[in-house]
Amino acid sequence: MTTGRPSPAAIHVDGWGWRYAGRAAWAARGVDLRVEPGERVLLLGASGAGKSTLLAGLAGVLGGEDDGEAEGALTVGGRPPAEARGTAGLLLQDPDAQVILARVGDDVAFACENLGVPRDEVWPRVRQALAEVGLDVPLDRSTAQLSGGQKQRLALAGLLAMRPGVLLLDEPTANLDPEGVLEVRDAVRSALDATGATLVVVEHRVAVWRDLVTRVVVLGADGGVLADGAPEAVLADTAGELRRAGVWLPDTTVPEAAPVAEGDPLLRARSLMFGRGPAVTRGRRRGRGRAVNADPVGGPLDLSVAAGSALALTGPNGAGKSTLALTLGGLLPALGGSLTAEPALADGAPVDPSAWRSRELLTRIGSVFQNPEHQFLASTVRDELAAGPRALGLDAGEVTARIDELLDRLALAAVADANPFTLSGGQKRRLSVGTALATRPRLLVLDEPTFGQDARTWEGLVGTIADLRRGGHAVVAATHDAEFVAAIGATDLRLGAAEVAA
Repeated sequence: MTTGRPSPAAIHVDGWGWRYAGRAAWAARGVDLRVEPGERVLLLGASGAGKSTLLAGLAGVLGGEDDGEAEGALTVGGRPPAEARGTAGLLLQDPDAQVILARVGDDVAFACENLGVPRDEVWPRVRQALAEVGLDVPLDRSTAQLSGGQKQRLALAGLLAMRPGVLLLDEPTANLDPEGVLEVRDAVRSALDATGATLVVVEHRVAVWRDLVTRVVVLGADGGVLADGAPEAVLADTAGELRRAGVWLPDTTVPEAAPVAEGDPLLRARSLMFGRGPAVTRGRRRGRGRAVNADPVGGPLDLSVAAGSALALTGPNGAGKSTLALTLGGLLPALGGSLTAEPALADGAPVDPSAWRSRELLTRIGSVFQNPEHQFLASTVRDELAAGPRALGLDAGEVTARIDELLDRLALAAVADANPFTLSGGQKRRLSVGTALATRPRLLVLDEPTFGQDARTWEGLVGTIADLRRGGHAVVAATHDAEFVAAIGATDLRLGAAEVAA
């Protein structure tokens, strides 16, 4: 088997479409596209327009007839994607889905070894790829210890180490801190300059990639290609089509946050130390948790959360934002200090949120994980939204009213009967937010809530959170989205880098 670097490859898409099994609507349809070897394409479109589905099709990972129905044709380098092994490399929206092995170095080396790269060439590639994406951790670091953003860099490093002729990147800078965004973009630029590889990158935010790409293609929400051409021509949007479609244009403005009066205190932390790991033991019903030889991610810190308030947890990848969010959400015990639910939140439950049962959490604290799929339970979007209200014992009429309101508000009505796992990344994120909203908790804890959103759905989430605050609910959000922080009027709690990843 040859181990040389694959030549840049052409991509041909002819009337292509894909419909997931069990879905009435097509995820993508009527797509016609020609990408020449070495072209650098930014693929835009509204949330749910089929961008990720197209990349998965080009990578040959959509599966067979049992997974869905295809029409039209795709080729990469003149061959069907499934036969173009090693030619195209795909970075998925969900980095967890691409972590295979237990140690960082082994995970980056995995694809190279599968392609038959000589052993003495594999590890220099591994080290170079990790350096290019700015993931400065030991090769034997456990992949389970990495933050979501660090896993994203890890997945990209594995892709670059393969040295494919086509790079297919699905929102590669999502969940990264601002410095990491630039590092990853520059790593991609270096790889393209060195190899001449063809690039198709999906993003909602245009500014990061505008100067790197040579072409912009916009998929229509109802199928086909809405726009295609040089970046300056397409992004000028002279007819206003892209703005109406929800595409994030460079001059897109964000709403200003209206002031909200804060109410009763809900949650208070004093000298809080937070982290997670197998060394943590918990006394759930008595509210007594203790840590044995635990290694905290961060702290000590003091904070308070009041009704109507918004708190943003910001900082670099690995600083502990997700871990702190899980702790404030009652899903991890404190490793030191105290975390106390005030009477307005506890309402008769133990003062330590980590001692609460799931039913006690439902109306008190709703948590949205960084990976939406980690909290899906049902086979349809409607049933997913209904799970919490039904667990509360609400009558059928009230459940239906809540679900219909959320489906409309979160732009999910068209996929109400779809399997949650077949949704686009942005739709999955909105669904995960909806599952937390359905039980109307006093405190909502969100991890990267704006991931995968187009301009319209992003504004919808901001409006939903503004309404929550006005209604006396509190919001805590771990995020890298500075515009989101400003738009919801959140207080910014910036965490420093930590030795232990969140």
